[in-house]
Amino acid sequence: MAYPANFRYTKEHEWVDVKGDVATIGITDYAQGELGDVVFVELPKVGAKIEAGKSFGTVESVKAVSEIYAPAAGEVVEANPDLHDKPEKLNSDPHGAAWLIKVKLANPADVGSLMDAKAYEAFIAEKKKEASA
Repeated sequence: MAYPANFRYTKEHEWVDVKGDVATIGITDYAQGELGDVVFVELPKVGAKIEAGKSFGTVESVKAVSEIYAPAAGEVVEANPDLHDKPEKLNSDPHGAAWLIKVKLANPADVGSLMDAKAYEAFIAEKKKEASA
């Protein structure tokens, strides 16, 4: 799986796609693979404030419940309505139709410190090495 070059990535396996001052946030293909079959997604409501590095929701899979962390601070302007009825979309299209939330960023420059696709791919390659060691 190629990671979209225009996205930024976190060490908690979230991705961010910024257009102007609005960021679309989701979980990476690596994250959905580690989770296994997703059965439920809990997202914040429109108008909720999220803080960088803090949990804003959960993804429940057949294996575990995992927190989702905000890569940047801002206000939720949209939550993906499709994931309520079809959480399994996270497994099939994590970088596309299964985005989680859209956020009006408090400071769009914040995402500049996140990993680019190359750095993220190197990061997960290292994680896979550690896992198999």
